[in-house]
Amino acid sequence: MKDYHINIFYSEEDKGYIADIPDLKYCCAFGLTPEEALLEVIIAKSAWLEAAMAESKPIPNPKYRPAIYQAS
Repeated sequence: MKDYHINIFYSEEDKGYIADIPDLKYCCAFGLTPEEALLEVIIAKSAWLEAAMAESKPIPNPKYRPAIYQAS
């Protein structure tokens, strides 16, 4: 099984990095570094999946893939 795509970006407003998983609604995390945000979103993903299973909610398959930009 393929894993979920993770976006990591800097937030000027929050003065840190945000990591999110587009396929898992509202699954995101904050970190002062990209690495910290990644570690935190992995924890959030685990909690998200655990909560969905506990409540018998559907778990989406990984689908999101970012567009690939190629300079011409």
